[in-house]
Amino acid sequence: MVAKYPVYSASCPHPNDVDRKRIEKTLVERVRYKYVAPSVLPDVDGYLVRSPCCSRTVDPEGGEIDIARIEYQDGGFWRLYQKDDEKQRWRAHSEYLSMSSLMARLIADPKKEFWR
Repeated sequence: MVAKYPVYSASCPHPNDVDRKRIEKTLVERVRYKYVAPSVLPDVDGYLVRSPCCSRTVDPEGGEIDIARIEYQDGGFWRLYQKDDEKQRWRAHSEYLSMSSLMARLIADPKKEFWR
């Protein structure tokens, strides 16, 4: 479930509007489904990326689906989550020291784990 905006906490600087917009701008560079407009929403300690389902593999009607969850972790690193559509839950995918490294992985998506 998406958190109601804003979801700031004293211990975590995320989400914030500057990084949310940075994620949106970076998503334009993605390899797959360039013709849809994904949205980046604030979520607890991070961000939720959603997009219309162009392939219709997840939603046959082409509705909006969860693409990825980006979460800032104590210790100053980022965790990328992918959606398990069958079980309808988030699964930790990988961890990164920088947002730019995480975004490079998300926009490339060589195994179609996110943009499906």
